[in-house]
Amino acid sequence: MRRLFPLTALPAPASDVENAQVAAIDGMDRPWTLDELADAYAYPAADDPARAGRTGWLRANMVSSMDGAAHHEGRSQPLSSDADMRIFGVLRGLADAVVVGAETVRKEGYRPARAREAFAARRAAAGQGPAAAIAVVTAGLGLDFSLPLFTEPLVPTLVLTGAGAPADRVAQARAAGAEVLFAGEGLGVDPARVAGVLAERGHARLLTEGGPKLLGQFAAAGALDEMCLSLAPVVAVGDAPRIMDGPAVPVPERFALASVLEEAGFLFTRYRRS
Repeated sequence: MRRLFPLTALPAPASDVENAQVAAIDGMDRPWTLDELADAYAYPAADDPARAGRTGWLRANMVSSMDGAAHHEGRSQPLSSDADMRIFGVLRGLADAVVVGAETVRKEGYRPARAREAFAARRAAAGQGPAAAIAVVTAGLGLDFSLPLFTEPLVPTLVLTGAGAPADRVAQARAAGAEVLFAGEGLGVDPARVAGVLAERGHARLLTEGGPKLLGQFAAAGALDEMCLSLAPVVAVGDAPRIMDGPAVPVPERFALASVLEEAGFLFTRYRRS
């Protein structure tokens, strides 16, 4: 793996030669440790100006083919790589909660996030639990509550829905051990309220893994703070959706490029709200 942007430079008064040496090492294709990746993808500090007025920080992690497909035959795994999965694991290792749509839970066979020794000290220092909670966004709660996501989580799985959700399904979710949170007045969730509702539960570092409909709703509501996009060097063709599939926005929102890593032709980009 190598960093393409930004290349590190030593602080003044480092010489031009020293800066060139550091930049050369930074751009060298070499194995990266999990700690290095965790530093590269660290959430912005609470006093970062980018977080002004935000109750939490919602980042997305998605993979796309060169021709814009968000998945192949319904699953994202065929577009992924070893490096993509390492970054996937690091992003989960840094998050308080992973926010995901019910359809993605069903298609991808979601399981609870697991504790990893590599992130234990970092999470303890940040006041986090042993693993991220999985927060499932659903209107009708059409979920199988006998699955390990609900029966075997290290930390209770969260179900995000609207106040008008079916009462019997809410009761079933709670009976299965899930914590049901209301983030909307109607049947479904108001995407603009998700970060605030989760922050009230102490989950300020948020990661969403889609799917495209949920991510599109977050983006259209102005709730997305950061986009971690893996661009796979493959062509999928077909009729798979883009990584975002939601209502159109009046004016396209601009994000600023924060970093680019590369391995085996995959580009791992990170964009932050401008």
